[in-house]
Amino acid sequence: MAESEATAERMTVRTHKKRDRNLVTLTGAAAIIALTASFAISAFNSRRRKSKNKGIEGSTVRINISPNEILKLANRIIAKSKEVHDSIASVPIDKVSYANVIAPLADLEAEQFPLIQTCVIPKLVSTSEDARKASIEAERRIDAHIATCSKREDVYRVVKAFSVKGEWMNSEAKHYVKCLVTEFERNGLNLTITKREEAQRLRAQIDELSLRYVQNLNDDSTFVLFSETELVGLPPEYLKSLDKAEDGKFKVTMKSHHVQALLELCKVGTTRKIVATAYGKRCGEVNLSVLERLVDLRHKYARLFGYSNYADYAVDLRMAKTSSKVFEFLEDISASLTDTASRELTMLKDLKTKEEGELPFGIEDLQYYVKRAEEKQFDLDFGALKQYFPVDLVLSGIFKIVQDLFGLRFQVIAEAEVWHNDVSVISVFDLKSAELLGYFYLDLYKREGKYGHTCVLALQNCALSSNGARKVPVALLISQLKKDIGGCPSLLRFSEVVSLFHEFGHVVQHICNRACFARFSGLRVDPDFVEIPALVLENWCYESLSLKLISGFHQDITKPINDEICKSLKRWRYFFSALKIKQEILYCLFDQIIHSVDNVDIVELFKHLHPKVMLGLPKLEGVNPASCFPRSVIGYEAACYSRIWSEVFAADLFTSKFRSDLLNHNVGMQFRDKVLSPGGTKDPIEILSDFLGREPSTQAFLDSRADYGL
Repeated sequence: MAESEATAERMTVRTHKKRDRNLVTLTGAAAIIALTASFAISAFNSRRRKSKNKGIEGSTVRINISPNEILKLANRIIAKSKEVHDSIASVPIDKVSYANVIAPLADLEAEQFPLIQTCVIPKLVSTSEDARKASIEAERRIDAHIATCSKREDVYRVVKAFSVKGEWMNSEAKHYVKCLVTEFERNGLNLTITKREEAQRLRAQIDELSLRYVQNLNDDSTFVLFSETELVGLPPEYLKSLDKAEDGKFKVTMKSHHVQALLELCKVGTTRKIVATAYGKRCGEVNLSVLERLVDLRHKYARLFGYSNYADYAVDLRMAKTSSKVFEFLEDISASLTDTASRELTMLKDLKTKEEGELPFGIEDLQYYVKRAEEKQFDLDFGALKQYFPVDLVLSGIFKIVQDLFGLRFQVIAEAEVWHNDVSVISVFDLKSAELLGYFYLDLYKREGKYGHTCVLALQNCALSSNGARKVPVALLISQLKKDIGGCPSLLRFSEVVSLFHEFGHVVQHICNRACFARFSGLRVDPDFVEIPALVLENWCYESLSLKLISGFHQDITKPINDEICKSLKRWRYFFSALKIKQEILYCLFDQIIHSVDNVDIVELFKHLHPKVMLGLPKLEGVNPASCFPRSVIGYEAACYSRIWSEVFAADLFTSKFRSDLLNHNVGMQFRDKVLSPGGTKDPIEILSDFLGREPSTQAFLDSRADYGL
């Protein structure tokens, strides 16, 4: 489905946690950094409360506008956009030029995007319910208008005429024009009227069925009743979270948080099997028929555009390019991990035999026995580990690492206007030239009415307008950390530390972009590529040098985590990962096959694939594959492979360039200049090859998972 530009931009973000009230340029040893940062945080908070009405220079994003102003701004955005599109459409075909066709569209995108985001921000972060409602309505209006613009045949004809004219342009401008033409044509504007109407009809059916599929899963109210003895191993807080039936038994719903915790912790094998089976049967035949119909409609839709199947249509504009390349990639990774996964499975089977006797090992046992293996192998108390990750110290360490690697300097804007006292605004400068590179907002703590997930949102894109003025990038990082309580510092779980690094990778990715067109700025990159920089940065969470920079006992921050814990965390990272990856590959192959081949028997396909990929482990009896693949239905159809794809190339970048010298400034600057700076202006393989000095490889990923910790 062709997404609106605004929606695509807003969704090109990833998740994880973050919150900051401090920030300064950080130097010196880790303990001094932490102490200095902690002091700066307090000073910053007291200064910031004096005044919060100062805008940030170079940003046209507006903060704290009223509900009425939100709707008025949305209407002005739409009116201005229509005016520009009407003007371009009126250009005679024989008079088209870069100045009267392309430049106005590029300038409109750059100018309107931060205004659009001004309308969108309140629905995510505003403390006013009225503002959130107005924001939702404004976004609906804007998205509808953008969808209309993307189907304007009169504008398409003019842009297409310019594209074939052959007027001289630089490579980035050529790429921009090509993207404009492609977007119009993927909306059917190069089709005959009959085919275009058919495409619109199919698109509407696909959208309706996709929403129905997801709604069916959301509305599912299935639960299973268990006695307390059938739930042995689950902690008291889990049992307290469950409702009870009249007979006193506990109701375990099929909501993912209930199911995942039970499969990982419950000691009773029959309970695990019952829950895993019930989870895999959700919506049963209803969603199976929806999925079958969806796949058929997608194939028909793709063929209207000249593709042999939907997978080729979906992958064509992604880094992978073809579905055959995706199959080759997935099968290569799966085959290469088979020996390691076999050894892992043997170990898990032995554990089950020792604990439960001669019972067959099933897929429902995987999470539980991996957890048991971890407990036996590692002396890691993640609850106690939290005490070494106070949020302010973690942030100071992240800033130190990023500063040293990428040549950046951070500075708090003490009086910037924000929407809540918890929010801070940071300006980013080039450390050497002192050039302003951009800004970002940090909204890190949980509160009522706030967006419930962690993400980075682009608020303003880097762009060079036709008059030579450059817009600086502005980003927003939202997360859901718990606030300090009663003077006790906010402590992060290790998973939250990793999330913070990941999301900060997206912030740096956005700020360091130097694209001339807003369309290619920061996070507006190939969806197979967008996660790679953030995944690269996650690696610093598992290396002793950086772990000591970001950790310190909350009562004495001069005491970081010890060397043994650092080593354990690094080994734990990929412990039993081969089996986990194979399970993910199973889903990816299923997704790719149903979107590549006509008339697939979905149930039989899953029944065949499961033991083939999972080393002989059969699927659970009665499990319906249509209950297991929501990612295949909406949002990631024919693209589930992308997560593994990104991890593979991120592993190559880190291992080849960073692992031997974690704070190598020269390598960091090469990464900034060659990987982050181009944004979406170049082919991702070209970008990676330029940085690596060779084509990217899967070997580093495979080596990191092979026999790790066994």
